[in-house]
Amino acid sequence: MTKYIGAHVSASGGLGNAILNAEAIGANAFALFTRNQRSWTSKPLTTDEIHTFQQLLIERGFQPQHVLPHDSYLINLGNPEEENLLKSRNAFLDEMTRCQQLGLSLLNFHPGAHLNKISEEQCLDQIAQEINRALNQTEGVTAVIENTAGQGSNLGFKFSQIARIISGVDDKSRVGVCIDTCHAFAAGYDLSTEMGYQFSFDEFEQEVGFKYLRAIHLNDTKKGCGSRVDRHETLGNGFIGKEFFKRFMHDPRFDNIPIILETPDPSLWSQEIAWLRSL
Repeated sequence: MTKYIGAHVSASGGLGNAILNAEAIGANAFALFTRNQRSWTSKPLTTDEIHTFQQLLIERGFQPQHVLPHDSYLINLGNPEEENLLKSRNAFLDEMTRCQQLGLSLLNFHPGAHLNKISEEQCLDQIAQEINRALNQTEGVTAVIENTAGQGSNLGFKFSQIARIISGVDDKSRVGVCIDTCHAFAAGYDLSTEMGYQFSFDEFEQEVGFKYLRAIHLNDTKKGCGSRVDRHETLGNGFIGKEFFKRFMHDPRFDNIPIILETPDPSLWSQEIAWLRSL
């Protein structure tokens, strides 16, 4: 079994550049934005762009299932305001459609925030309905819910909240989870100790189930456990610490899925990937 490790690389100048940037850091997985993440709308992908990306993926030896596109940070499927919910809905469908066109099987997204205007339960149920809406209009792409740090009114920081979203999704074969280690730690899952590691992932198994795990965002953190603050740190230099990464690399539950670094210094990515492999 193999660990597929990479980083969230730039696709600036064309989607194919993401593949080259991933290759340059010694990655065998990667994440990217398939469109401008700061804009509600984007130009449709051309046939040429799609073909070039798919060909390059094959040439450089990357598997589509080890590519983890991330949607725009503007999108909030839990938005209680109709106008902004509509924008989020349309943008999310566009993101899912782009993944389908590119032949990619995953789309990673942050579930959403209630903005203190509706209850947590209403918000989580609305997110599930919005996932259903997008799945009904696309094929072959799994909606991958990322756990959050719980900043502000963001939901999905507890595994039980993610479980509630999944319970409301009709096609369970097309919903999954990405665990961000920095977010989990910020949300109170103490991954820094052996006991905390076992306890946290046991809870994930009980609440959600490893059968839904599709990806990992592998980050250390600048803030303490339970801080509810999302601040990524380079591997081994934060509160989670080096021992966690050793445990993680020997844990077969994380084989064969994209493991993506979002650590704050891109110049260190190749070293961080090499270090992880050395473990």
